[in-house]
Amino acid sequence: MDFELQWLLIGLPVAFVLGWVASRLDQRQWRRDRRDAPRAYFEGLNLLLNEQQDKAIDAFIEAVQHDPDTTELHFALGNLFRRRGEFERSVRVHQHLLSRADLRPADHDRAQHALAQDFAKAGLFDRAEGAWRALLGSAYDSEARLALLSLFERSRDWAQAITTATELEQRDGSSFATRIAHYHCEQALDALAAGDPVLARRCIDEAIRTAPEAPRPPLLAGQFARDTGDDNAALAHWETLAANDPARFALVGADYADVARRLGRGDTARDVLDRAYAQAPLLDTLRARDRLDASPGTAEAPDAATPTEEGVGRRLRHLAAQPSLGAAAEVLAIDTARWHADTRPQLHAAVQRAAAPLQRYRCAACGFMAHHYFWQCPGCQGWDTFPPRPLEQQ
Repeated sequence: MDFELQWLLIGLPVAFVLGWVASRLDQRQWRRDRRDAPRAYFEGLNLLLNEQQDKAIDAFIEAVQHDPDTTELHFALGNLFRRRGEFERSVRVHQHLLSRADLRPADHDRAQHALAQDFAKAGLFDRAEGAWRALLGSAYDSEARLALLSLFERSRDWAQAITTATELEQRDGSSFATRIAHYHCEQALDALAAGDPVLARRCIDEAIRTAPEAPRPPLLAGQFARDTGDDNAALAHWETLAANDPARFALVGADYADVARRLGRGDTARDVLDRAYAQAPLLDTLRARDRLDASPGTAEAPDAATPTEEGVGRRLRHLAAQPSLGAAAEVLAIDTARWHADTRPQLHAAVQRAAAPLQRYRCAACGFMAHHYFWQCPGCQGWDTFPPRPLEQQ
């Protein structure tokens, strides 16, 4: 009994000392591992700031190997791969994160968001759609819906685009009316291409109802009405467009003038075109106005190359008010005998104004532009990088 007690008294302190030594060794190893992981992390960060991405990736991989449970390192590594265009490796990193059972819900959504970005950047739009859909209802819900909307636009899936844009309106309170109207217009064009005018008309009407102030629906409605023989409806739609958006009305100004001449409504059309030009002085509107200068009984519109006296006056006034190369070209097409006394200096001023942005030298290395020639580029500090000729002479 005394012998066993003696060994017990000796063994207990020995066991305590051995346990204490083992714990100290474990703590030392733990501290070493903790010290090595931040060192590799900061080394990678320093390399990344110095734009040495290859070495930074190696450092981050080493840090992840030291501490596989560090999610932030995985995210940094995946983002680096994506920025370098190594989408397959980026996908593997983020899929590895998603496979972890101990991942917090916020980090899970973050990894899913990164994975969706990987697929989108890689051009894998079907897989990107699935990844974005997995984020619906999460903290990334709005961003996921916007990304899905972009995917539907890219794939020309207008029905899905309409549904998604409507949901975004209802959830976020933002207005997508004009965008939805574009989708209906695209559906109308697809229906016309498929030979279904009934569906096309329905889509155009829905576009007008969705966004009454948007310019594209009345423009398209006027073209559809003209093509189906309803000239009066065409004029009505285009006059609505002229009142709401005179600049875009110029896109169909010539068509409007031709239909108005055909119906004998030249006087009304002149007023509409004059008001549109006063609000948005564009050459297309000016040319459309010239088409109404012929007498009402004339079948064809006047030749743009030989405008009437009224047309000449409008062109000269346009050059004085809106000096541009387009206006100069219009005036140069007119016989010089019909010019005004100040037309020549106005032409010179218009050409000089248009040519001014091109009368500069551009560095062939970095694209820096200057009005004066430099032997050393102020932008990239390169020598002899400026061609000796300005842009307009290249």
